[in-house]
Amino acid sequence: MLVHTIERKREQMLETAKIYGMSSNETIKCSQELDKLLQLHLVNNIRERNLNILKIS
Repeated sequence: MLVHTIERKREQMLETAKIYGMSSNETIKCSQELDKLLQLHLVNNIRERNLNILKIS
């Protein structure tokens, strides 16, 4: 589900950039939101990996 949300936000950012330009406030806001989603995804992956390591040990 998070991956789907990330993909939708990426598409939104690209569309916003086409309309308003890469340095517009709208595009920057989408980019920052995408960054937060990607960070959340990475944290979730690290936690899951750590849990899997604990289960194996």
